[in-house]
Amino acid sequence: MMDLDIPVEFWQRHRLVPIGQENGRITLGVDESTPMEVLEDVRLTLNKDVRPVRMSAEEIDDALRRLVLNADSPGIEEDDEEGSVSLDASSDLMGDAAGAPVVRLINSMFLRAMQTGASDIHIEPFEDDTVVRMRIDGVLHETTRVPRSRHSQIAARLKVMSKLDLAESRRPQDGRLHVHSGERHIDVRLSTVPTLHGERLVMRLLEKNMELLSLEQVGMLNDTEKTINGILEHPYGLFLVTGPTGSGKTTTLYSVLDKLRSPTCNLITIEDPVEYRVQGVGQIQVNDKIGLTFASGLRSVLRQDPDVLMVGEIRDPETAEIAVHAALTGHMVLSTLHTNDAPAAASRLVDLGVPSYLLSSCLVGVLAQRLVRKLCSDCKQASTLTEVDVKRLGLRDDLAGRTIYEPGGCEKCLQTGYRGRTGVFELMNVGEEMASLVARSEDARTLRAAARKHGMRTLMEDAARKVVQGVTSREEAMRVTKAI
Repeated sequence: MMDLDIPVEFWQRHRLVPIGQENGRITLGVDESTPMEVLEDVRLTLNKDVRPVRMSAEEIDDALRRLVLNADSPGIEEDDEEGSVSLDASSDLMGDAAGAPVVRLINSMFLRAMQTGASDIHIEPFEDDTVVRMRIDGVLHETTRVPRSRHSQIAARLKVMSKLDLAESRRPQDGRLHVHSGERHIDVRLSTVPTLHGERLVMRLLEKNMELLSLEQVGMLNDTEKTINGILEHPYGLFLVTGPTGSGKTTTLYSVLDKLRSPTCNLITIEDPVEYRVQGVGQIQVNDKIGLTFASGLRSVLRQDPDVLMVGEIRDPETAEIAVHAALTGHMVLSTLHTNDAPAAASRLVDLGVPSYLLSSCLVGVLAQRLVRKLCSDCKQASTLTEVDVKRLGLRDDLAGRTIYEPGGCEKCLQTGYRGRTGVFELMNVGEEMASLVARSEDARTLRAAARKHGMRTLMEDAARKVVQGVTSREEAMRVTKAI
């Protein structure tokens, strides 16, 4: 940032961006609505000639975000404005940048998270200070430390924004808030739990209005996508995507949903929260406070004459029962489930009370997935696939000696060697033989052996193929899939 005697809020209010100065002249980024009077004010204030440069609205928003981030070092200075927080659950980050230090600190957290593509923000109090970490590409990175005395103000600000009980710090609470910066809108799910040194706060960030990705864009290889296309040709049935929290299940499910979308098809979703806004799809937001749960919503939606139903998650026996009956009565039902691999999904639904003979009649496919970090294209380094690597990754022996890549480190990838993530998949196609095994309540190991016989590629094998293709590293493939 240039050393100018004009506060950041001035640039924000008038949507001006100071770009540079040379030979007594300052260059400012402007858009088509910038009045000449404002440029004259800058010229008189700084006693410098002004050269305007036209920028798009998106470029100005991005530049102003960087300006806010670099304007100060929030959280270091002291003040007594503990109560200066907004009561609105929707906060404009750039608009609040001139507020109290605790406001600037929290805004800078959100702006940095947007800038780095973080999925979570962790605010962790310890004896001497509070550590702020962000999960970027699935891995936590420490971003800053703030004085311990600031922690109660941070917690109070976030709890008020989320409409939580400000006086209650002895029990966990869950809330939601919404922040936006320019055209970017983020839904935030806040969780607080009491610890020895204060409340620990974790925020999950979900960007609204994100574009849908195709199955190829989420990392699916051609043969897996072809099999899914065959599964989706069923007129009815239950298709599940499984994996742990944060493994990209909903993104993949929306890619599948996009394949089914057409003017002749009635698609309805029940989600918590609605992560993507999709044209032509009826989307329902779960609201436990008014009794709108997955189960009650699903029961009501069945009276809306749907062709395809997407249920955000099957998490209880009632939802599982209604979803299975919907799949048996002429609907294609898409949903997610928390299991470690694809064959375990059948056992999990039986545990939830679904009779195995009903499940075998409607289950058409299960897709398990994980996310691996992609190597940074600007700094990845060539390496050689050794015989040890071939055995560890389960590859063919003739691939030993092949060129693969390993992480380097540069500014673009924050010195990690990785930038972005892609999926690895395990698809179990439930044909007649698999359905017969499900009906007999066979365990996951038996189902896995049968699925492998019919061509199922495991998560490890899919990750290994991406190592050979140079998409990810052998270390990353092992880190994500070795425990499966």
